[in-house]
Amino acid sequence: MKTLIENFSKQLREAIKIGANATIRNPQSAIRNIVITGLGGSGIGGTIVSEIVAGECPVPVVVNKDYFIPAFVNENSLVIVSSYSGNTEETIHAMEAALKAKAKIVCVTSGGKIAEMAKQNNCDLITIPGGSPPRAALAYSLTQLFFILKKFQLIRTDFEKQLNSAADLIDAEEKKMREEATAVAEFLHNKIPVLYAVDGYNGVATRFRQQLNENSKMLCWHHILPEMNHNELVGWAGGRNDLAVVILRNKTDFQRTQMRIEFSKKVFAKHTPHIKEIWSKGNSMLEQSIYLIHLTDWVSLFLAEKKGIDPVEVKIIDVLKSELGKN
Repeated sequence: MKTLIENFSKQLREAIKIGANATIRNPQSAIRNIVITGLGGSGIGGTIVSEIVAGECPVPVVVNKDYFIPAFVNENSLVIVSSYSGNTEETIHAMEAALKAKAKIVCVTSGGKIAEMAKQNNCDLITIPGGSPPRAALAYSLTQLFFILKKFQLIRTDFEKQLNSAADLIDAEEKKMREEATAVAEFLHNKIPVLYAVDGYNGVATRFRQQLNENSKMLCWHHILPEMNHNELVGWAGGRNDLAVVILRNKTDFQRTQMRIEFSKKVFAKHTPHIKEIWSKGNSMLEQSIYLIHLTDWVSLFLAEKKGIDPVEVKIIDVLKSELGKN
């Protein structure tokens, strides 16, 4: 896992080349909505990308994490099927439904059943390198989503330049990022993490939570502002000393929301002394998101090392898949 995280910027650059060389055909019908379907490490890229493009994509983007797809999916829908292994049963089921709905389908996978279905049904297919845990291949899957949206003229931003800038930023800041991640891991050790971010970075916060779940084998939760100010803030009346708050922040966050963060910190401080902020770097929302993802990936790894556990191991998920395979 350490090597995989170290190679994140390299993976980003390789993913850009894959996307640039991918063959994606124009749809026969106008695209009026988008569904990105995928789960876990394969699905989180959809959540992150949908937030980044929300300000410019002219049609709604729905992220689907289930066996089923929304009833509105039809020949005017773009369904992006994301499964790193190509064998995620929920995603296979969702793809079958999208085929029946006659949607325009583009698949992002390393192979498996999804790749077979794509070829059999003449769907566009972007093949990414396999052999890694899906959560460690985020750069591959996330990057392809931008290329697909750009191909269909649903976004205009020069995301390719921003992705390259994000890779350069990570390389330039790598030493400092690891130092900060080490401090955050020490801060979270033997505590229950409570993660916060502003709306628009829900995917980034979710990714951090999932990495703590899988790499660090920890339970935690996350929420976003301003929404948490309308519910969870009251729940802090039951706060405890074993809770450790981490707030993912950006200098570009809306001023009123930043005021809410500062007030919320005062509330947290009444119930736990453990409060830490992680500030992003970068000149765009995409760069800032990539920066925070990479830094918090390191946090999850360093926590695993402090606990003396294998960050790659996910045996309980394998057991679940085995049980489901019996039926």
